Amino acid sequence: MEEQRDPNHPYICTIERVVDETPTVRTLYFHDEVLANVKPGQFAMIWIPGVNELPMSVMISEKKDEAGLTVRKRGESSTALYNLKIGDKIGVRGPYGNSFEITNGKILLIGGGTGLVPLMRLIKYSNPDWTTNQITVLMGSKTKEEVFFEDISNKMLTHSQNPQIIPVTEDGSYGEKGYVTDVLEKLLEENTYDAIYTCGPELMMHKVVKLANEKGIFVQASLERMMKCGVGICGSCCVNEDLVCRDGTVFDGQYLAKNTEFGHFERTKSGILEKI
Repeated sequence: MEEQRDPNHPYICTIERVVDETPTVRTLYFHDEVLANVKPGQFAMIWIPGVNELPMSVMISEKKDEAGLTVRKRGESSTALYNLKIGDKIGVRGPYGNSFEITNGKILLIGGGTGLVPLMRLIKYSNPDWTTNQITVLMGSKTKEEVFFEDISNKMLTHSQNPQIIPVTEDGSYGEKGYVTDVLEKLLEENTYDAIYTCGPELMMHKVVKLANEKGIFVQASLERMMKCGVGICGSCCVNEDLVCRDGTVFDGQYLAKNTEFGHFERTKSGILEKI
């Protein structure tokens, strides 16, 4: 039976295991019956005691009622989360946001870096619905050593029809060379798709959405924006009139095409609008 609790009340969890994905990315796992079962696209607010609170997608796990946080050490807060050890405590709130709309047919998933996390959940929660579908996953990284989730993708897609996992590295050290959007352009010239789902850097998603819209392909993007509260109060995550935390994080491509900020502007911690 799923645990009942107020999503806006911080819940304390203990880090139980840590998996190094790359030299700069690791996944922290903890027991949480609620977050372990969030919908693909939803997120949680994660409190690092004494540091900050961060919005995070929730990584899947093979263990029952276990949730994961895949984090890249970058800024002060993400590095603090990355540095947590087994036995350390975190606070969690959520889940928040909407989720991807699952369709059938020939499906293309496009993720950049830790943007792959909600796409892994999308694969898991789409089975067995997608067992007769053809799934292609584009995984963008800078170098070979930064590629992760390739094995878990292959494992989850074992029963899908002719699945393809395509790593793409900017330096060409592994898989295809270039950006995932370069490979996407080639795929769209040679194939037709029924749906595209994407999450990652906004400039990448903006091009993915643009290419999909031009081809008339159903596309959804899970946006990553500055979030201070996760409940629509601070307004830091707004994209035009939309609040990513409340109206998203998932938006349809046709809707995003009308948004003048998506792919062009972002907001600083102080709320100032800046060009991406």
